[in-house]
Amino acid sequence: MNIVNKDVIIIGGGPAGLAAAVSLHKKGIRDILIIEREKTLGGILRQCIHDGFGLTRFKETLSGPEYAQRFIDEAEELNIEYVTDTTVLSVTKDKKITAASKKGLMTWQAKAVILTMGCRERTRGALAIPGERPTGVFTAGVAQSYINLQNTMVGKNVIILGSGDIGLIMARRMTLEGAKVKAVFEILPYPSGLPRNIEQCLKDYDIPLYLSHTVTNIHGGSRLTGVTVSAVDEHLKPIPGTEKEYACDTLILSVGLIPENELSLSAGVKLDGRTKGAIVDENYQTCVDGVFAAGNVLHVHDLVDFVSLEAERLAEAVTEYVQDHSLSPCGIKISTSPEIGYTIPQQVSGTKDFNLSMRVRKPFRDCQIEVVQEGSIIKSVAFKKVIPAEMINIPISHKLLQSDKDLEVRVKC
Repeated sequence: MNIVNKDVIIIGGGPAGLAAAVSLHKKGIRDILIIEREKTLGGILRQCIHDGFGLTRFKETLSGPEYAQRFIDEAEELNIEYVTDTTVLSVTKDKKITAASKKGLMTWQAKAVILTMGCRERTRGALAIPGERPTGVFTAGVAQSYINLQNTMVGKNVIILGSGDIGLIMARRMTLEGAKVKAVFEILPYPSGLPRNIEQCLKDYDIPLYLSHTVTNIHGGSRLTGVTVSAVDEHLKPIPGTEKEYACDTLILSVGLIPENELSLSAGVKLDGRTKGAIVDENYQTCVDGVFAAGNVLHVHDLVDFVSLEAERLAEAVTEYVQDHSLSPCGIKISTSPEIGYTIPQQVSGTKDFNLSMRVRKPFRDCQIEVVQEGSIIKSVAFKKVIPAEMINIPISHKLLQSDKDLEVRVKC
């Protein structure tokens, strides 16, 4: 088998991979290859036909396909090489990539590898919902694909479990297609989706949202006939006696996304138990030298604009790595108080400015996000409201840091 050498190989041709490739080319890296397992580039954006994309990155509102097409057009204008219908089978620590396509097995050797594989949906099996196993139970992304890409209606009487953004958008989409969305149920005491989607997708269409409720049983034979819903306590356990039955032929699950990191593990990349993505430094480099990660494979983003901006920051570091063959070692670790779910990056060198991304574990009002080193607050940002659905981005200057002291991020109300 012939081994083809490349400067940079990008695994995944979605918004992160495309943005990284275009940015790399503009910075002088020409020997780039994007590997995409679907038939076309664009990733999940191909099925996101609603608008609201691009407000941060392009300063205008676009649909998902329009947003993706801007990067696809730019990649083609720059003659960036890509292959589709090609599935990567393995990535090794020495950056050797093996993939399968209609042409057979192919192998490449890269100087740097960028992981942009996106994420997958959590399924009914992961939730362990008891009951029968009829047809009519879909994840929100699968239902979206059926309707938007395959022109196939999935049901007429719908219950949605989970208030994630795709579930909220599908509540509106199903209503517009003539279905009756009876309710959206969320196990947490606060919504999981963005406030704008709560307003535009539920309140504008009079779709009720029940917090602290979950599906506790599924009924039906060959087809779903109904579900049992129960209220939950502060420990998220169903409360006996609160059961209520809803007749429906479709249950849509919008219960979270999981970064797609099987290839990362095969390369020896260490994962963060909180994000389910790689542990990275300020350069978005993993613990494996020359292997980088960005986008939803690193941590789940709420806006695709943030995915593109993150990938463009990664491209700066990859350019430096390919040209100089090394990056500054990162010895400053970043920890969090219990109120913070995670931070990206998890460690930094202290030699360059970086963007600190994070999510809180629960909503807070009138609070400060503080970055502390050696007991001293080096940066404090005030917020009127922070919620888990919205990612927080705080730029940090390296001039504020001491080179050998760890950082802590905390919430103060």
